[in-house]
Amino acid sequence: MNLSASSLLGRICGTGALAALVALPGPAAAMECTEDAMVVFDGSGSMSEMGFNDMWEARIVEARRAVRRSIPQVAPFRRLGLIVYGPGSNEDCSNITVRFPPQAQAADRMIAEIDAMQPMGPTPLTSSVLRAAEVLNYREQSGVVVLVTDGKETCGGSPCYLAALLAADGLDLTVHVIGFKVRGDYFNWNSQGGDEKDAQTTVARCLADRTGGKYLSTETVDELAAAFQETLGCALIGHNHALRIPFG
Repeated sequence: MNLSASSLLGRICGTGALAALVALPGPAAAMECTEDAMVVFDGSGSMSEMGFNDMWEARIVEARRAVRRSIPQVAPFRRLGLIVYGPGSNEDCSNITVRFPPQAQAADRMIAEIDAMQPMGPTPLTSSVLRAAEVLNYREQSGVVVLVTDGKETCGGSPCYLAALLAADGLDLTVHVIGFKVRGDYFNWNSQGGDEKDAQTTVARCLADRTGGKYLSTETVDELAAAFQETLGCALIGHNHALRIPFG
């Protein structure tokens, strides 16, 4: 049975979250995403913490596994850059490092940077997202920021104010927020503690809400890997035709 290109693509992609828009002739190698993306990765001290009674792996160990699983699937199609906040010579809120700006085929470099990182320090997520937006030249170009965090802002920043600024001044910047094993500030000396999963911090979520992005709450390696693929998946272009394909 002979199938047209559009019929074949429909069979391949029709059951996915994103359907084919038009047939795309030419090799997949000719395709690339229309926007650059910056991953803002949480390297704060809490990423080195383990579960209750140290029965689980540290968050960073699982996060590294998710990065190794997902980013190689994305990198052939989208230029990626990386910002890490937290680690540094002094544990202060200025420890925000642009590890590299968006570049092609960035999977190996991103994996190596995150593998080598030793979590420490606070969580200046507002300043980090702003820095990522600046690297993407957000006032003049469209782009995507994917923030990965296990908690909320601890350096006095105002994510919701930043979200309004980015939405007002940006050409077309989308910020996605991936919460990984986020816990609320539920434990103190006057409480009995507890396991408050999915304590979605509105201060982080509004970054996504105000810029048309997604907030994804994740608890496992599989969920985190899927969240990377969902937020970094994009419309691909090649030979003046478009095809929207989910990764994974």
